[in-house]
Amino acid sequence: MPIITDHTTRRIEGRPRVIVTRRLLPAVEARMAELFDAHFNVSDTPLDRVAMIAAMQNCDVLVPTVTDTIDAAMIAAACQGNRPIGLIASYGAGIEHIDLAAARAHRIIVTNTPGVFTDDTADMTIALIISAMRRFAEGVRALAAGEWHGWAPSGLMGHRIGGKRLAILGMGRTGQAVAHRARAFGMSITYHNRRRLPTALETMLGARYVSGVDDLITGADILSLHCPATPETRGILSATRIASMQPDAYVINTSRGDLIDEAALIDALEAGRLGGAGLDVFAHEPAPDPRLVALPNVVLMPHMGSATIEGREASGEKVIANIRFWADGHRPPDQVLEGWA
Repeated sequence: MPIITDHTTRRIEGRPRVIVTRRLLPAVEARMAELFDAHFNVSDTPLDRVAMIAAMQNCDVLVPTVTDTIDAAMIAAACQGNRPIGLIASYGAGIEHIDLAAARAHRIIVTNTPGVFTDDTADMTIALIISAMRRFAEGVRALAAGEWHGWAPSGLMGHRIGGKRLAILGMGRTGQAVAHRARAFGMSITYHNRRRLPTALETMLGARYVSGVDDLITGADILSLHCPATPETRGILSATRIASMQPDAYVINTSRGDLIDEAALIDALEAGRLGGAGLDVFAHEPAPDPRLVALPNVVLMPHMGSATIEGREASGEKVIANIRFWADGHRPPDQVLEGWA
């Protein structure tokens, strides 16, 4: 591969100084320590704004995670430091936590780690669908509290998932993986996406395209959200759209908490205007709304859709590859191109 000499890349003499904002898996950190002048967050305490800027001012490469907000002012401050930071090698697929336009303006490359968590997140989505519709969380709580008094014909009645209409909002890698799994459970699949999938792929997935978001949501037995968090998608499941859903429908979210008007969702669930919800993400992580926690018809998970050893190691390997390509003067394979000319 030829060395690219435009402003987006840089050849580093010696080992690049890399600062990692959170603890990664041991195998990943060990490999980073072999290859780079790597500095790790031993306490795993999230860096505050001042500490993050200080880190950015003293490294060639910053390795943040999806929970580290890096805004324009922080990027500008970082460029006033002892070392001109050249790469933000984010650990995870999401990029909404980084101001890409500011990074571009300061000639800083941003990379992510796409594709490694697709199957893990799809598995979590199906698990939440089954758990919410079959009331698994309520059953576990009843057992733990000593409130289960034996089998009864009408006890903890849930819903069969076979034959239900699963509406997928966002049909990228994860949405497609969810559709593939859902088909095996006998669900009917509809979807909406910014771009319609090729007919052959729709046929393979057994998925029917719906051109309007409102039509998709209104007809859903289960609505599963798989959109990136962007200004256009924030609050896409609004109070109006929640009100239009069927009264026994379920909302599943393994993407980003700010896709949903959470207050409106809670109101609908409390009023019995929805069947339930399965949420791996929520609006104010890590502190969920107490009303959400208290709802019996909600399965709430602590943002663990990507929490597999295999996926987290693969993400770390992608970070390492991106740093090595960049340090050698090549364009990293996972460079985020949004905002770049």
